Amino acid sequence: MAMSDFPILEMRRINKSFPGVKALVDVDFDVRPGEVHAIMGENGAGKSTLIKVLTGVYPLDSGEIVLDGKSFAPLSPGDAQDKGISTIYQEINLLPYLSVAENILIGRQPRKMGRIDWREINLRASEIVRRLGIDIDVTLPLGGYPVAIRQMVGIARAVDLSSRIIVMDEPTSSLDEHEVQQLFAIIRKLKSDGIGVVFVTHFLEQVYQISDRITVLRNGQQVGVFETASLPKLELIGHMLGKRKEDVEAMFEKERAQHEAVTGGVFFHASKLGRKGAVKPFDLEIRSGEVLGLAGLLGSGRTEVARLLFGIDKPSSGEIFIDNKPVRRFSPMSAVRHRIGFSPEDRRTEGIIPDLSVRENIVLAIHKRISRFGLVSRRKQAEIATKYVRALGIITPSLEQAVKNLSGGNQQKVILARWLASEPRLLILDEPTRGIDVGAKAEIESLIESLARSGVAVVFISSELEEVVRRSYRVVVLRDRAKIAELVGESIGEQTIMDVIARGAAGGTTED
Repeated sequence: MAMSDFPILEMRRINKSFPGVKALVDVDFDVRPGEVHAIMGENGAGKSTLIKVLTGVYPLDSGEIVLDGKSFAPLSPGDAQDKGISTIYQEINLLPYLSVAENILIGRQPRKMGRIDWREINLRASEIVRRLGIDIDVTLPLGGYPVAIRQMVGIARAVDLSSRIIVMDEPTSSLDEHEVQQLFAIIRKLKSDGIGVVFVTHFLEQVYQISDRITVLRNGQQVGVFETASLPKLELIGHMLGKRKEDVEAMFEKERAQHEAVTGGVFFHASKLGRKGAVKPFDLEIRSGEVLGLAGLLGSGRTEVARLLFGIDKPSSGEIFIDNKPVRRFSPMSAVRHRIGFSPEDRRTEGIIPDLSVRENIVLAIHKRISRFGLVSRRKQAEIATKYVRALGIITPSLEQAVKNLSGGNQQKVILARWLASEPRLLILDEPTRGIDVGAKAEIESLIESLARSGVAVVFISSELEEVVRRSYRVVVLRDRAKIAELVGESIGEQTIMDVIARGAAGGTTED
């Protein structure tokens, strides 16, 4: 079915406020049958609020929603779903211990003679996933499948609900490139069936791969609606940030220079370090004042290496040397004593302490150092927290705000503030830019550069090779939980890294 110019859904002059905050101001948005309409903007731009108004999580203050030509005011997510609007969230809201078939048909199980007809459930679920091109056993527990398959099962459930519109909120944040392409194949199938898709993401490349139109929001207001094919990437970023093209170009200019002359001596040295079943033994030197990138596909061992470098996981082989001295019984406590910081991949469960305040989260790593008889004055904590809130531009109503209430980008900055307050010599950053807006990404990348220039060693892990290439002075390439190459200088490039990974896959490892 070709994409129609007549929208299935229209949101007209939508307004939504919370105490002290105008989240949406006269926002218009529409979705046509058979199109992917992306919503882009920085954290706090209003994307999530717009989706929650559409799906009945929040009532709108004023404005109108029109569905199939009729005025529509969803009372709840269930009401929106009954009207044909389904949502696939970043955090998959399905039941892992039930089978795939049960998840697809939960609440609508066919019955026979007053009992659930399990045979019919499995047949119907198999037909639904087959139509979407998903080849899985629907009788197995959903939790046994990878995240990508679980996302697709969520889509299958939405399709079975006869959805006219499917809202996808950061659906690719936990997927590798192959899984993203699997998901995109299903989205294209939905388009061909005339279903409208609302796609919310921070990944610019993915927006250009899959979307037909882009609505940009900034500070709760609509900046514009653009045809994806005719919108250059730098212009999109400029619209999101409210900056000129020249300013955006300066933000993302490749800053890696000939840093060999300014990097210091070896601060951290791992010799034959490995953990059975997690990562194969590897050698690694980390020099003061350098950005060392770890590159590899999802599951290549990047996070496993980071956890060994911070002492979270106990190695089964190898040694660690700091300032050329061997370190025995290396642990996170030992790492902190040696002024090593670690920002984990999953900031929500392993980084922030959600119910503690911004102030308490920032001083967490230095509490012992600045305490007197085990106590730290509230004034001293506030001084330190204020310094880094200002330095990093953390947006928070107050230092006493619970950190769980901040945006993802600001939560990431709080974690960075915690380790900056410890005056680190080595900072390990695992996916520090995942799930945050393009402006916060640029700020964090700039911070990484300034840290290196001040003599701090940085280990930088990102799924986005463009970021790794742009910021790293040296890149270690991983595949199948093993170090297969080390690239320096002009040899660092996206295509080179992919070629190295492919060569490793084809047989044998390389040390360049």
